[in-house]
Amino acid sequence: MKVVYHELYKQVYASDPAADPGRIESVLEVLDAKYQFVRPKPATESDLRRVHTQFHIESVKRDGRLYEIACLAAGGAIKAAELAMEGEPGFGLLRPPGHHASPDHCWGFCFFNNVAIALAKLQEDGLVKRALILDFDLHFGDGTDSYFRGSSTKYFQPGFSERGAFVSEIERVFEVEEGYDVLAVSAGFDRHIADWGGQLSTDDYRVIGRLVKEAAEKNCQGRRFAVLEGGYNHDVLGTNVEAFLKGMG
Repeated sequence: MKVVYHELYKQVYASDPAADPGRIESVLEVLDAKYQFVRPKPATESDLRRVHTQFHIESVKRDGRLYEIACLAAGGAIKAAELAMEGEPGFGLLRPPGHHASPDHCWGFCFFNNVAIALAKLQEDGLVKRALILDFDLHFGDGTDSYFRGSSTKYFQPGFSERGAFVSEIERVFEVEEGYDVLAVSAGFDRHIADWGGQLSTDDYRVIGRLVKEAAEKNCQGRRFAVLEGGYNHDVLGTNVEAFLKGMG
């Protein structure tokens, strides 16, 4: 397992909770010295255009600092996906998040859809035909869903509010889904009992990570990657990420 990270992800680029000072540092404090860190390159405008309209790209460009870090986040997801295709699970410790970014619209602290951009590049490069995307964030990834709707790639997020049923739904979907070339995860940790959702335990994230690993090993030669989405309680975010990575690695 490798962690994709760039020091600019610490940058406070907006006033929203995803950009809060200390958020990325709270994860680094826990993961440091336990994983190999790799540095990404920013996504190019061509990478962005596989998913987003030029109108949307230009709207983000109006804030140069925001555009810089949003491109770097998308580039981090691309790097994590490339690691997966090379046989090494990857986790993008990045921000801004991305799953609320549609081709021509964004909201919810997101600007470019990191997971969609990474998968679109793999598809255009001929490395994958179909992907399976798990999103366990508290909020539905409407941007990811809108981009892939009607395609061979499946996006899913369990709809249960009870923790046992939520995890069981992930297990059930993994049991029936097959024929995908890579497993991608929008890893939001705001469902934690000490975060906004008040639902999942830290150990639940370890279990979810293990389910991801087992499903990938069964169906797509172990190719799997994840990127950070939500998670806003700095006191528990690092331990939750570590639990997920222990299961997924």
